[in-house]
Amino acid sequence: MKLRTRLIISFFIIILVPVLLAGATMWGIGKYQMRAIRQIYDTDGNAYDYFLNSFEALSSFTKSTYEELQRVAKDAPEQLANQEYLDEVNRKLEDRYSYLVVRRGEGLVYDGNGDSDDTLKENLPEYDSDVLQGAGSGFYMEGEEQALIKQIDVTFEDGSKGSVFIITSLEQLLPDVKGILLDLMISVLLILIFTAGMLTVWIYQGIINPIHKLQVATENIKAGNLDFTVEADGRDEIGELCRNFEEMRFRLKESEEEKLAGEKENRVLISNISHDLKTPITAIKGYVEGIMDGVADTPQKQEKYIRTIYNKANEMDTLINELTLYSKIDTNRIPYNFSRINVADYFEDCVEEVGLDLEAKNIRLNYIDYADRDVLIIADPEQLRRVINNIISNSIKYLDKDQGFINIRIRDVGDFIQIEFEDNGKGIPAKDLPYIFDRFYRADASRNSSTGGSGIGLSIVKKIIEDHGGKIWANSKEGTGTIMYFVIRKYQEVIN
Repeated sequence: MKLRTRLIISFFIIILVPVLLAGATMWGIGKYQMRAIRQIYDTDGNAYDYFLNSFEALSSFTKSTYEELQRVAKDAPEQLANQEYLDEVNRKLEDRYSYLVVRRGEGLVYDGNGDSDDTLKENLPEYDSDVLQGAGSGFYMEGEEQALIKQIDVTFEDGSKGSVFIITSLEQLLPDVKGILLDLMISVLLILIFTAGMLTVWIYQGIINPIHKLQVATENIKAGNLDFTVEADGRDEIGELCRNFEEMRFRLKESEEEKLAGEKENRVLISNISHDLKTPITAIKGYVEGIMDGVADTPQKQEKYIRTIYNKANEMDTLINELTLYSKIDTNRIPYNFSRINVADYFEDCVEEVGLDLEAKNIRLNYIDYADRDVLIIADPEQLRRVINNIISNSIKYLDKDQGFINIRIRDVGDFIQIEFEDNGKGIPAKDLPYIFDRFYRADASRNSSTGGSGIGLSIVKKIIEDHGGKIWANSKEGTGTIMYFVIRKYQEVIN
């Protein structure tokens, strides 16, 4: 969930949830309280009407008793002089925070609450006063004791006049009202705490937890530890940030691994070059010392020594060139000058160039071109010649037969020209074949003057062929020989 959406939902939750829950709680408490009030005070009608009209609510508490006293005052006024009857009625009123007062003439003949305010009793309305008399009537009297008073005028048997008063004490009712309000306040407070807790947990899980993960990940990276994973569960902005952070960590780890691998390869290269340079340098020093010491005392020996020194110097030059080219490969800065090349003419020149050298080494060279003579390719002539020379040089190193041969074949394979180099050398073991184009890999771990080298020759060949948009691979059978293949796309003119 997007962070913006989460905040919008949180906004509505903060507003709506407390309102809805508070409304539901108030409704529930109201229903419960009203049911209790109806049961205790014998009220009827809609309970919420009493809350909306407080006077009617208070009046309804004593409605049934009031109606009973009205009937008694009309039909049996002598009962209002009966102490036992008055005590019974007063006990009913006590359960409803009310009491009974009976006045006959100018004096009070019954007081259901002797501890009440005398001022209130002295100010009771006169007989046949203007106060409305009815089940829902009454008037409010202020003073030290606030009360709702209902009056019933009565004419006793002897003709004397009096009044019966039902006095409802508001001070006694107030604790019940406060209790209801306190319940409502506690309920609203609990609702707010619940809503805040729910939002806190939700926001913590959606925002704080991922941020904590990122903080831990940052500490790991700062400490140089990249072997961990940042898990992103959500699809919001925080989740996207976690995924980007994880991708950054992964790339940093790859970069670190590449750096370590590069340092390792450089150490291997330096070791190989140092070893392979040492061999021709030692030979050159030995032959030079032989000339200086007069060991080469004939023109023939001197010429042989000088030619050997020249050959060893060429080996050193080749190693240095490979090292230079390796540094360009490592930074993807091999210079290419692509041009259209006629396959037949180009490879005939290459075969003629290497043929003399192979003949001098008693190696037979066979060249067969199965493609049309007008086939063209797009290639860098110099770099392609380097590929051919490296493959042939590699074959020469591992020729172990008395009569070695190298066959070069050109084939047209659709959109590509395929070049094959076959030799009858010692071959490559099957376990080594998948790795021969890796940097510094040697199928023959031994190092001697005949099979020495930097170990990057075939990796350079692979890089050049791939930069030409081609592919290189090999088949080999141990003890029989090796066939090296590579393909280069043919040149085709685009006709508009």
